[in-house]
This record gives sequence, structure tokens and C-alpha cells, in this order.
Amino acid sequence: MCPTADAVWHPGAAWAFIAVSPKRPRMKTPTHRIQRMSRHDLGLALHWAAREGWNPGLHDTEMFHAIDPRGHFMAWVGERPVASISALRYGVGYGFIGLYIVEPASRGQGLGLAVWHAALEHLKGCVVALDGVVEQQHNYMRSGFDLAWRNRRYSGHGLGPRPAHPAIVRLAGLPFDDLAAYDLAFHPEPRPAFLQTWIRQRRGTALGWLQDGRLRGYGVRRACVQGHKIGPLCADSPAIAEGLLRALCAGVASQEAVHLDVPEPNREAVVLMERHGFVAGFPTARMVRGPAPAIDLARQYALTALEIG
Repeated sequence: MCPTADAVWHPGAAWAFIAVSPKRPRMKTPTHRIQRMSRHDLGLALHWAAREGWNPGLHDTEMFHAIDPRGHFMAWVGERPVASISALRYGVGYGFIGLYIVEPASRGQGLGLAVWHAALEHLKGCVVALDGVVEQQHNYMRSGFDLAWRNRRYSGHGLGPRPAHPAIVRLAGLPFDDLAAYDLAFHPEPRPAFLQTWIRQRRGTALGWLQDGRLRGYGVRRACVQGHKIGPLCADSPAIAEGLLRALCAGVASQEAVHLDVPEPNREAVVLMERHGFVAGFPTARMVRGPAPAIDLARQYALTALEIG
């Protein structure tokens, strides 16, 4: 997501940043138009993401589009879609950039920069965050982004059928207001409409830890192109986080992959991943333009999704 180089970048894959070769002459930017994406267009962008190896969720299109229907942009040259970006407004003061892709045949022509500017214009007046490849921090800094913290992708496998701890319940069976209130510690703005769909998505599992009548943690697992991702995973203690992790992995066959994006400042989360044999993969960096929002990283064991914050 670098506005200072023509690139393909997605927050979920460190290998996906493709900068223009210094030996390659810049081509003239073709005549193009930028339009807001329909659901169909967003589905195409997620198909591009899958092709790049970024492993989106199988049912992300509807959920991502609904966060901010006016915040997804696509560049077109004639009738050909060539670039995409999401710039999602949460509430009135916070936005998140992701899903920044330029089609291979159209790289090096300034089309990535065009959608980047459209995204920032949509988020004008907001604190803006993104999850970026660590090696490109200097490029984001040129656009006013500062490092907030680092993340690490961890990958493991399912546990197969296992009994769950008696404190674990289905989130959909709890009063929704309890979940919405609990989630406020982990996201800068309330996101009730998103949570309603996220915890009820097809082929997903959403679990909470209920103790003394209070929600003390929750986690969501969703099916992806390859395996599953868990996010968010939030808990009041390492023991609760471990119980939820086990329960979410227990719904996955032992040969299937499970991935989490873990904020590195939460050392208990890193220890939990290592104890359960999850392997550390590529890093990303949460970067913010504007005052960094208050996020309770000490209780956040996995981020929701790198595409949407």
C-alpha cells in the first residue's frame, strides 16, 4: 500500500509487494476512471487477492462491502478493471485502508497512485490505519503514517473433535449488546453492524467465554481459500485465550491449516502460539496517520483481519 512506488500490496502477504524495477521506464498513465466498487467488483478484487496468494475468506465479499459500501474503489481503463483499494470508514473519525491491488499487466503506470488518492480523499478528516509490510515503512511514512505496532502471522493446524470448556458458549446465543460493549476495547469505533454479520457468517464459528454471567473473551473462525483464519481473538486472561483457541481449532480437521495475525506487543499471545506449535510467518506493521487510537493489545491475541483492521 505504498503511494510512492507502483506496487501490488496486500496487508496479508509480505511477499506480495512488487515494486517497479529501477531499470523499467515508467509508462504514461493511461486514460482511466475510478468508480466505487459494487459487490460484484469487490468479489473480483478478492479473487485477485486469492490469485496473489493472500488467502481471503470464502464469504468476505458481502461482509467487507457492508462495512462501508462507498469505501471500495476500482480503477478502469475502458471496460477493463485494473486496480482496487478499500478505504473503510468506521464511525466518523476512523478509517482503514486495505485490499490495494494493481493488475499485473497494468503495473508501472501510476494507476495504483490514482486509487490511493481516491482512498485518502474518502477518508479525509479521519485517523487512518493500515497493515503494511515492514520493509516498506519508510514509504508509508512519506504519506504521514507512523508505526503503531508490529504483527506476525502464525500458522498451525486444527485439533479435530474435542470437548470444549464449560464456560465456552456460542456468541449468537448471547445478548448482542454484551458483545458490542466488550469489543469496544479492541477497535477504535463501535462496529455493531459488522459484528452482527461476522459472528453469523457461513462456515464460520463464533465463541465466547462466559464467566459469572459476564463475557470475558471471544473469538471467531472463518473458512478461507486455504484453511481457516481466527480473528479476532480477545480475552481477559491467557488461560481464557487458550481455552478459546483450543475450542476454535477443535472445529477444524487436524490436517487443515489455521492462521492468526498476532500483535507482537502481546507477549502472552506469542507464547501461546509457540506453546501450541504455531509457526511464525511473515510480519506486518500497523501504521497510523493521525493520533494512534487506544487499543487494548494486552487482551488482543489476534486481529480481526488485515484487510479491514
